[in-house]
Amino acid sequence: MPKTKKIPLRMCIACRELKEKRDMLRIVKNAQGEIFIDYTSKAAGRGAYICDNPDCIKKLKKQRLINKVFSCEVPEEVYARIEEEYFGKKS
Repeated sequence: MPKTKKIPLRMCIACRELKEKRDMLRIVKNAQGEIFIDYTSKAAGRGAYICDNPDCIKKLKKQRLINKVFSCEVPEEVYARIEEEYFGKKS
């Protein structure tokens, strides 16, 4: 009997839905305190996942969800950079 491969699921920090890991964007806070989008999903550090959805990206900034997830004060520039990287990538 062949084994079926388990598909990893992750929860979006904005909409709280479980989705496949490959369909999510990973936001990482590394040991130096830098916060960035990890397109490879392999960067070292604490990670949080968000849907590859413009509404979730907007909600991330509006509700300042990165502050809550990483328990630290995140400057506005970080949210702007994440939004710029995401919407720049989509164009």
